[in-house]
Amino acid sequence: MSAAMPNVRIWDLPTRLFHWCLAASVVGAYVSAKLGGLYMDWHVRFGLTTLGLVIFRVIWGFVGPRHARFRSFVKGPGETGAYLRGLAAGTVRSAGHNPLGALSVLAMLVDLGIQAVLGLFATDDIMVQGPLYGTVSAATSSFLTSLHEANRWVIITLVVLHLLAVAWHTLARKEPLVRAMVAGDMPADHLPVDAQPSADGTGVRLRALMLAIVVAAFVLWLRSLGS
Repeated sequence: MSAAMPNVRIWDLPTRLFHWCLAASVVGAYVSAKLGGLYMDWHVRFGLTTLGLVIFRVIWGFVGPRHARFRSFVKGPGETGAYLRGLAAGTVRSAGHNPLGALSVLAMLVDLGIQAVLGLFATDDIMVQGPLYGTVSAATSSFLTSLHEANRWVIITLVVLHLLAVAWHTLARKEPLVRAMVAGDMPADHLPVDAQPSADGTGVRLRALMLAIVVAAFVLWLRSLGS
């Protein structure tokens, strides 16, 4: 009987927590907006949480461990093209985000960040406003609110494409992506032979905790501006 392939730590705990918290915040923001009324207070809370998570992930993309860093997965056109050719041939494997996944990550972070910032100035014209609503004119707020409402379709499109990509990799290529984003590890036989693990020790987690505290303080300060 052959020995089981070892697992390699790809996703550190802070990156995994970010991923699932962002998913919950986006769903919560969408549902609370659909419910309306008193739930709009929760929409604001979910929006501010999303903003904080996006800020955290952008910074973590520079100070986090190996596979969380943008430089490890954001590739140029040449490398992206080579990945596509290898994907078509069924010979390519990636540790962490592949070049196409990188585009998805960047698009999601940018668009969710834009949506959250627009929400800071938005109003439902009844009783709920973003914390920076009072810093702009009524006309400007109305315009930003319309952009905020229209942009939800971009977010929905990105989320659907993301889910379809995950489903394809899971069902067609038999890659345990969801399990890896839960547990952090990928079996070595699903990775390039030279794949290196990400650090995920106490130092990494303390660094993430300190960053999260700073970002949370900033978001709470933003929230206080609307009080």
